[in-house]
Amino acid sequence: MAWQDRYEMVCGVETHVELATKTKIFCGCSTEFGGEQNTHVCPVCLGMPGVLPVLNREVVNLAIKAGLALNCEIAEFSKFDRKNYYYPDLPKNYQTSQYDLPICTKGWVTIETEERVKKIGITRAHMEEDAGKLVHSGETIMSSDESYVDYNRTGVPLLEIVSEPDMRSVPEVLAYLEQLVQILQYTEVSDCRMEQGSVRFDINVSLRRLGADGFGIRTETKNLNSFSSVRRCLEYETERQAQVLNGGGQVIQETRTWDEGKGITLALRTKEEAHDYRYFPEPDLVPLVIGRDWVERIRTTLPELPAERRLRYLELGLSEYDAGVLVAAKPLADFFDRALIRFDQAKVLVNWVTGDFLRLLNANQQSAAESRLSPEQFAELMGLIDQGVISGKIGKNVLEEMYLTGKDPSLIVKEKNLAQISDEGTLLRIVDEVLAAHPQSVEDFRAGKEKAIGFLVGRVMKATKGQGNPGLVNRLLREKMT
Repeated sequence: MAWQDRYEMVCGVETHVELATKTKIFCGCSTEFGGEQNTHVCPVCLGMPGVLPVLNREVVNLAIKAGLALNCEIAEFSKFDRKNYYYPDLPKNYQTSQYDLPICTKGWVTIETEERVKKIGITRAHMEEDAGKLVHSGETIMSSDESYVDYNRTGVPLLEIVSEPDMRSVPEVLAYLEQLVQILQYTEVSDCRMEQGSVRFDINVSLRRLGADGFGIRTETKNLNSFSSVRRCLEYETERQAQVLNGGGQVIQETRTWDEGKGITLALRTKEEAHDYRYFPEPDLVPLVIGRDWVERIRTTLPELPAERRLRYLELGLSEYDAGVLVAAKPLADFFDRALIRFDQAKVLVNWVTGDFLRLLNANQQSAAESRLSPEQFAELMGLIDQGVISGKIGKNVLEEMYLTGKDPSLIVKEKNLAQISDEGTLLRIVDEVLAAHPQSVEDFRAGKEKAIGFLVGRVMKATKGQGNPGLVNRLLREKMT
C-alpha cells in the first residue's frame, strides 16, 4: 500500500533570496559572486568590536518590490532583530534579521497544476543578512574531517519568503517554487542563479492521516538549491516519514540536510523554536518607517509579471505550451517580444524561438540574453524566409551561423550564396532533367501514388543544393506530369 493511501503531505517552504544589490546590507563590501575567499569583507560584516551597521536603502526598495509582486501588505513600521545562535559561518554569533515586525506580510501566489488552480499563502517576507559559507573537505558536512569558512557571503542581503503550509503534493510545491522564482526574476529583485546559491529552499514537510485536521510532526531540510533536489528530497522524506509512522514510531522534529549524491536526508540537529534564538530588537539600527508614497513609487516600477505575460501570449494565439516555455525564462520571453516588434507573425516566430533557437541555447548552456544573436537579427531572418529569399531549411543553417558569429542573416546569405532560386526558367530546366532521369516515379505519380512527388521534389532540391523554392518546384513538377 502506497503511503498516499493513508497519509496526506503538508508542506511549507522558506525561500532565501539574495537581493540584487551591488553592496552588502549593512556595509559597502561587494556582493559579487566568485571572489577569492575572504576578500569581500570588512570590519562591519566580520563583526569586529565597535563597528556600526548602516542599512542599504536599495535592500528596502527591492524588498518592497518583491512584496508588492507577491500581493503582500507592506508594513509602515518594521524593525530589525538579533537572532542569536552560534555557528562557525556567523562571525557575530548573531544574525541581523526581522522577527515580529517584518516588512511584508499576508501575501499569496497562484499556482496551476494538472489537478487544480490554487492560492498558496505567503506568511511573511523579511530582510536579513546572509551567513558565510562552510567549505567542507568531504562531499557533505557529515563525511568531512574538516571545514573551512569563507566570509565573502556574510552580510549579503537576503529576503526570506515564508509560505503557509498550504501545499499537499510534490507538483504543488514545484509549481509554487517555479512561480515564485519567475516573479523574482521578472521584477529583477534577484538574479535567481540557483547554481550560485542566489536562491535556496528550506523544506518543511510532515504527514498526517487522511481526513485529519491537525498537522503531523515536521522536519526541515535546509539549503536545497534546485527544483530537482526539492523533488527528490520530498519524495525521499515523505517515504521515510511514512515508514516511521507505519512502524508505530514517531517522527522527530528536527533539522535535516540533503545528501545529493546518495539521494537521502540526514539528521543534523533538533529543530529549534523561536525562543531558542533569544530574539531581541537590534539596538544599533533604528526602526524602519515606510511611507505610502515610498511604496507607491516602487509600485510604478513593477514590470509585466509572468501571469500577465502568459495571458498576453495566449491572446496572441500562442498555445498554452508555447506560452509556458516563453514565460518560464524571462530572457527568452524578452527576446521573443523584441523580435515580435519587427516580425509580427507570432505563431511562426514562437516555433523558431522555442525550437531551433532554444535548442542552440541549451546546447551551449546559455540564456537568450547571453547569445551573440540579437532579436532584431532574428526578426530579419524570419523576414527573409517569409519573403521567399531563403527556404526554411536553409534558414536553419543560417541561424546556426548567426548564433556562432553574430553576423546579420542577409550578410551570411550573400557570402554563402544561399538565396533561394525562384526563377521559373532556371527551375524548369532542372525539373525537366529530373523527370527524364526518373520515368518510373513519373508513372507512379500518374498512377495516383502521391508519395512519388516527394521523391521528385527531393531530387530537384538536391540539384539546386537546397536553394530551389520548394513551393514553386512542387507546382512545376505537377504541371509537367498532368
